[in-house]
Amino acid sequence: MRRARDAVEWPTLALIGATYAIWGLGTSVLYTLSAPLGFVLATLAIVQFSSLQHEVLHGHPFRHRRLNEALVFPGLTLFVPYGRFRDTHLAHHRDERLTDPYDDPESNYLDPAVWARLPGPVRALLRANNTLLGRMVLGPAISTWSFVRGDLRAIRAGDRAVAAAWAWHVPGVALVALWLWAVPGMGWAAYLGAAYAAYGILKIRTFLEHRAHEKVRCRTAIVEDRGPLAFLFLNNNLHVVHHARPGVAWYRLPAAYRERKEEWQRRNEAYVYRSYAEIFARYLFRAKDPVPHPLWPDRMDRAPSPEETPAAGPAPSAGLGGAVAPAGPLPAG
Repeated sequence: MRRARDAVEWPTLALIGATYAIWGLGTSVLYTLSAPLGFVLATLAIVQFSSLQHEVLHGHPFRHRRLNEALVFPGLTLFVPYGRFRDTHLAHHRDERLTDPYDDPESNYLDPAVWARLPGPVRALLRANNTLLGRMVLGPAISTWSFVRGDLRAIRAGDRAVAAAWAWHVPGVALVALWLWAVPGMGWAAYLGAAYAAYGILKIRTFLEHRAHEKVRCRTAIVEDRGPLAFLFLNNNLHVVHHARPGVAWYRLPAAYRERKEEWQRRNEAYVYRSYAEIFARYLFRAKDPVPHPLWPDRMDRAPSPEETPAAGPAPSAGLGGAVAPAGPLPAG
């Protein structure tokens, strides 16, 4: 019996059930009673669902991958197939490649050579996208455009894994469409708005969770927030702990951080923020980083091939998150 209990992470399983329930209520009964309330609840449920997809791809709540993935099969997030989120995010966890404009699928940086060739209006758009407000408002559109463009190119080149991920995404989104059609409440236009707003909220997490730094261990952030956003992000704001121990469940991350707090902060040389309120105060209208990678001189004289040149950045990761153009991933990287 102990083995059976250990094989199931009940807090994660319970949260998946609660998230579906809130999503269902927000898109149906509550939306008919109060459209703003239903919209807000549906948006928050989609954010939480994306964070739960991130848990699933790291092996939670069961030990069986297919069973885990069945739990998050419906395409609630709309924009990113789970299979693509999974594959790009696991590639992102090769820490020696973090922030690499080519090899890190969740990098927020461009190769300076690519940046130098971009038209002025595109540069202005990407600079705006590097403020927190821009990342939340513009980021989902920029990320989705870049991500879909890259995936279409990969499918045309014969990448079966990418094609399969999108093929599986279709019935997942069809389940959402069937629900919206069969149950009185939210229509497609409102649901698209909720999914976009959820993507924008996820951009808060991915905005600064990695930075360009010569030392790999110093590239990952800590945000010591314990409020609503930390819960929506399932404590992935303690990002340095997650990258060091990617198999640790979300509800155990705070204790893992507290037990070795000074060590974690030494590890990333105090790349620490006290709360998301601090991040909003500093960066809502101001960019934290440049768009071109500031430590990329060895690649500046090399002309990338069209296949490897990011359109406006790489692919997405969360979950809505993370895993996309200078914007970070969708679901939860």
